[in-house]
Amino acid sequence: MVSVRMQPCVLSVLLLNVFYSFVSSLYFHIGETEKKCFIEEIPDETMIIGNYRTQLYDKQREEYLPATQGLGMFVEVKDPDDKVILSRQYGSEGRFTFTSHTPGEHQICLHSNSSKFSLFAGGMLRVHLDIQVGEHANNYAEIAAKDKLTELQLRVRQLVEQVDQIQKEQNYQRYREERFRQTSESTNQRVLWWSIVQTLILVAIGIWQMRHLKSFFEAKKLV
Repeated sequence: MVSVRMQPCVLSVLLLNVFYSFVSSLYFHIGETEKKCFIEEIPDETMIIGNYRTQLYDKQREEYLPATQGLGMFVEVKDPDDKVILSRQYGSEGRFTFTSHTPGEHQICLHSNSSKFSLFAGGMLRVHLDIQVGEHANNYAEIAAKDKLTELQLRVRQLVEQVDQIQKEQNYQRYREERFRQTSESTNQRVLWWSIVQTLILVAIGIWQMRHLKSFFEAKKLV
């Protein structure tokens, strides 16, 4: 009976972990020429939407205010093979979208446009970034209005897409596990061969030393 009660709890924890892994929101500060990069582990064939807004520090008011329209942000995204899949200039507030085609760590980099240094006035720029992965990137209000779905139909669609995203995440975890296993096997094989090479070197040195001592004793007529 204990194991039966634990299963729903474990499933709930798994679903919560998957849910929170698909949504991340943060803010950070960058200088005039500084670039900030973030790593997102993303399954294949998954849509990602990033929303950001920028704020400049006002020394007179001693607070961060919305940045002017002249200040832009450059967004660059690279896949696990280091191929650029998104490279575009945006405004002070914007939204970028891309779809992953290779599972693994995707690098998302942001930096300000270098031609607007005067807007900084030596200050720092605060960037609020919100990244949504998978079905969390969908706007279900627009989908319901466009496809004329009832509340029940919309709920069923959300559940189907959530299950599909969980399946993609599980496939990605299997992919990571397989790569880790291959790396471990390769490392173990190299360690084995290195041990064999070390043993052969020690045996060769021992034989050489014995022959050298034998010739030395023979030359001294001690043998």
